[in-house]
Amino acid sequence: MQATQRPLWVLVADENRARILSWPGRGHDLEPVEELTDAAARADRADLRRDAYGRRSGGDPRMGGNVTSSASDDELHLEAAGFARRVAQWLADAHQKGRFDALRIVAAPRFLGFLRKALSPQVAQLVTEDTPQDLVKLNQRELTVRLFSAEAAAGPL
Repeated sequence: MQATQRPLWVLVADENRARILSWPGRGHDLEPVEELTDAAARADRADLRRDAYGRRSGGDPRMGGNVTSSASDDELHLEAAGFARRVAQWLADAHQKGRFDALRIVAAPRFLGFLRKALSPQVAQLVTEDTPQDLVKLNQRELTVRLFSAEAAAGPL
């Protein structure tokens, strides 16, 4: 009797959105497992950008104005790091439930750094590859071809 192998999961993420997908194998497209978003962070970032323009002297810098102060990048970094911790915790919970045995990560470069720091040691040891690219907006077929080109093109065995 053959043991059932759990699928390889692929995490595709940026600072606002994390898509967890399962790759069932050769000849198949990635399948959605879960999507996590940081909607509050998007709203906060928009507020920070608007606030930054309100605190500039001499008008809009795109029109030649001078910047006297701007919204804190530290706040944006803290929000991204918090979202990375949330994603890492979700992955740790899923791993504890035995839902996956291998993980491939493709994330926007800065977010990948936050995520690496946030992953539990148990999940970190399951990472087969991590790639610093922002591919979160690609559809499932595009991701499959991009990440598993030879296997996707080969079709089922």
